[in-house]
Amino acid sequence: MSTGAGAGRRVAVGADDRGALVDAVVARLESEGCDVVLPRPIADPWVDVGLAVGEAVAAGEADLGVVICWTGTGVSIAANKVPGVRAALCGDAYTAEGARRWNDANVLALSQRLITPTVGEEILAAFLTAPVDPGEAPEIEKLDRSEGR
Repeated sequence: MSTGAGAGRRVAVGADDRGALVDAVVARLESEGCDVVLPRPIADPWVDVGLAVGEAVAAGEADLGVVICWTGTGVSIAANKVPGVRAALCGDAYTAEGARRWNDANVLALSQRLITPTVGEEILAAFLTAPVDPGEAPEIEKLDRSEGR
């Protein structure tokens, strides 16, 4: 059932291997009315996937990103190398909600090994619907300034 949580958003998606979680994430995004952007083919190396999704988000070609690899760690690290990206590896909906709300995360990283499609959809829904807390803006600005070091 669609809640329209992502309606009109462009979401870049990348994964180093196709699997049930990847398919579920793409299907859920499409059902929510998102425009799914694939900056790299699915099943490219994790570094390339993380960087490409991060670059798409940082350049404004996508509003948010989702990266998936076996553990979720590699794509998260790669995406976080792109200035302006705040990728969060999330294993549950509460963590995804907090990552958006308090950290203004703009890329969601998921583990293909640990996350079932059903749980992945719950995590994605929380990530898409959580509002960013404007009270956290000064902390996020500190992060943004630190990238210029």
